[in-house]
Amino acid sequence: MLRLLQCLVYYPRPVHMAKRYVSIWFRHLTTDKFILRQPGLKTVPFVLAAPERGRMVVKAANALARQNRILPGMVVADARALFPDLQVLPDQPGLADKLLHKLAEWSMRFTPIAGVDMPDGLMLDASGCSHLWGGEQAYMQDIVSRLQHAGYEVRATMADTIGAAWAVARFGDAMLVEAGQQAEALRVLPSGALRLGDGVPERLARLGLYTIGSFMQMPRQVLQRRFGPLLLTRLDQALGAADELLNPVQVTEPYHVRQPFLIPVCTAAGIAAALEELLVLLCQRLEKEGKGLRRCTLKCFRVDGDTQEISISTGSASRHTAHLFKLFEPKIVTLSPDLGFELFLLEAPVVEEVTPAQEALWHNGGHRNDPALAELLDRITSKMGGGNIIKRYLPDEHTWPESSMKPAATVTEVPATGWRTDQPRPIHLLPKPEQITVTVPIPDYPPMLFHYKGVLHKVKKADGPERIEQEWWIAQGEYRDYYTVEDEKGCRYWLFRLGHYEDGAPEWYLHGFFA
Repeated sequence: MLRLLQCLVYYPRPVHMAKRYVSIWFRHLTTDKFILRQPGLKTVPFVLAAPERGRMVVKAANALARQNRILPGMVVADARALFPDLQVLPDQPGLADKLLHKLAEWSMRFTPIAGVDMPDGLMLDASGCSHLWGGEQAYMQDIVSRLQHAGYEVRATMADTIGAAWAVARFGDAMLVEAGQQAEALRVLPSGALRLGDGVPERLARLGLYTIGSFMQMPRQVLQRRFGPLLLTRLDQALGAADELLNPVQVTEPYHVRQPFLIPVCTAAGIAAALEELLVLLCQRLEKEGKGLRRCTLKCFRVDGDTQEISISTGSASRHTAHLFKLFEPKIVTLSPDLGFELFLLEAPVVEEVTPAQEALWHNGGHRNDPALAELLDRITSKMGGGNIIKRYLPDEHTWPESSMKPAATVTEVPATGWRTDQPRPIHLLPKPEQITVTVPIPDYPPMLFHYKGVLHKVKKADGPERIEQEWWIAQGEYRDYYTVEDEKGCRYWLFRLGHYEDGAPEWYLHGFFA
């Protein structure tokens, strides 16, 4: 990123700088991604298939499958006839587009302009960038080695034109096409390297025109009359006689604002004033986009090169400037300006949508959705730490009692289901059942006596059992028979027996206390 900033700031591109483009071809884009997810697939021939006109068709094949003559477009039944041990996995529509956009954003460390080249490539405008790596060869090797280390099999070529870089990356063997040498590089390549579409390369081959050089010098009128205007357009673009535009990806601008100072800031009051100004600017942008921040960091750059930072987090999305400043304020004193801070950078790495209804609640109060309550919790958390805040719990749809609830993510989160009220539940439920010793057990009945933490309890009254089964799709285990029992002192407990007497001596546990 530092090199890229140098490219943008210290080495502005001259108006007449020669263009240089890099085409990156991912030979097995989607299957490489599947191997990264499941490393065991690396030694297995497999394909990605999807239904098409009532039959399963291969959409992508890994390198091992291609070695067995299995290619995209084949019917899965035909592919298995060639290679019976072929593994077939369901294709994920849109995966290639998603991967290429992420890779295009990643590649912006090498260039400020990067575009997606569907279905399996990227195109970079590398004009004026390679000298920051010590030359074009080192520049290209860095790109290729990083992608290969990440698990992708790639080929890449740099040339003066998009067309030449694309053609040599896929049909040639050179990583660099020297400036002005695209005609020589294209001459020996097949006609399909010009991106002519279906049918045109076959028609050229029927006339004996197998390579680009075999028709490069032919009269243009003849080529257009017999093969249409696309052939001449692609040839001119590849040779540099016609312009071809690169469609760059639009990277989402990060939520940050910065404030430099000619005179370094050395006091807490100055830091607070700068922070308030940055929060106003950041919250203005968040308000325009209908968002609020969940986490925010102030980075302070000192004149001697030292960097310090303080961070806050909120229980719900917020763009309330005064509230956010109150969270930051106690932490300002932890900064050490020394000779002074010359730059402040305020970042919001985590933001969320804020609905109009949520925003209207700023002026309402007296209930759980009151933002004042969320702000109070944020301030307490900031001062005391999140571990000292009692959590709010919501019902969760699980059969085991200890799993039937979950902590609320925010103070305003609404439960998806209601609390169970058809059966008695203890007011205090232990997070983990504690084993007890039962005396005089009677099969399928509650115990008459039980020991808990060294104290003997004599059961006077009991109700039950309530059988609760384990969720077989989550885990295997015995069922539980729960009993509500009352001892001689009037204390009420929630006990359960794990399993049945027929399986041997079952274990008993105490799981909760009633009022």
